[in-house]
Amino acid sequence: MKLGFSAEDEAFRAECAGWLQAQMAGPFADIRGIPNLCDAIPRRKEWEQQLAAHKWSCIGWPAQWGGRDATLAQQVIFAEEYARAGAPNRINHIGVELAGPTILAFGTEEQKARYLPGIAAGMQIWCQGYSEPNAGSDLANVKTRARLVEGQWEVNGQKVWTSLAHYSDMIFVVARSEEGSVGPKGLSFLLMDMDQPGIDVRPIGQMNGEAEFNETFLTDARCAADAMLGARGDGWKVAMALLAFERGVSTLGQQMQFRNELDAVIAAAKTGGKASDPVIRQRLATAEIGLRLMRYGALRMLSNADLSAIDGAALTYKIQWATWRRDLGELAMDVLGQAGELAESSEYAWSALPNMYLFSRSDTIYGGTNQIQRNLIAERGLGLPREPRGQA
Repeated sequence: MKLGFSAEDEAFRAECAGWLQAQMAGPFADIRGIPNLCDAIPRRKEWEQQLAAHKWSCIGWPAQWGGRDATLAQQVIFAEEYARAGAPNRINHIGVELAGPTILAFGTEEQKARYLPGIAAGMQIWCQGYSEPNAGSDLANVKTRARLVEGQWEVNGQKVWTSLAHYSDMIFVVARSEEGSVGPKGLSFLLMDMDQPGIDVRPIGQMNGEAEFNETFLTDARCAADAMLGARGDGWKVAMALLAFERGVSTLGQQMQFRNELDAVIAAAKTGGKASDPVIRQRLATAEIGLRLMRYGALRMLSNADLSAIDGAALTYKIQWATWRRDLGELAMDVLGQAGELAESSEYAWSALPNMYLFSRSDTIYGGTNQIQRNLIAERGLGLPREPRGQA
């Protein structure tokens, strides 16, 4: 398909591109293009607030809640220009792209008024309490429990791979609220404050030297009875809708970041003399083709009128980009050669391409492993018989 842009859209592109480029060349030049998500956290929080102050934080939201009522085309344009300007990965991606849209879709008016302003203002950072040690890609197997105690939800359990939990103010938690329930039944979706004695966050060191992920232990952690999104037992429905938002407009911005990474690999190949190697040239061409196919697939996915549903295109997208980026990381290291194996200082810290290679090893694991994604494609997309599963 072809996504056409009107004259009004192109004027919007010029406006947001001009503002973003001015910010990245001026007051926020120090965080332009930084490779690690955990670098310069205070400055990234300031950046979130700067975006909010100029109404660029959550442009697709209704103006009532801090957005711009931007059209789908304008959201795509902004996501692309954001990445093109070299602006840093959003530290509140989970709040802006996942929690916020889910609260807009399922929250009461009181819940919207309670939670959305903090996200839109860049003052409230969110994290995601889905995965557990024995329920990573198999979300329906969660064991974290929630029970009503004196008018509050009391939550006990452990979450893992909780991105940026050690910097977050809020967490949404999928917990089992019906005693004896198994699988997707009996789950509820809770909105919880991170700053309480019942929540213990422990960072997990990664092989690229970062500690973005965390273990999150909940011991008699509390939230108000009305901090449940949707009805009791609707947690699976809400959680699946959130995953559909995750496959939304932000995918186009992600692809622009991939564009920047591929361009960096091409530049390194030219600088290092690898561009004349026919095998490297073929792999670069394959990467270029794959990136363009991803864009066409994402545009097709976004053309679905119901963005709250995961259709066939969305089912295939995660495995497509994760595999592509893993392969790009390997290509980057082959282009860099031995230079890519040396850190620039005595500290265990890597420049952009080696860091991308190391981090990309996780792309085919988090958010649903490639193996789980193949099951989803087979069972939900193609209607094939379910794989035999043990008892929950």
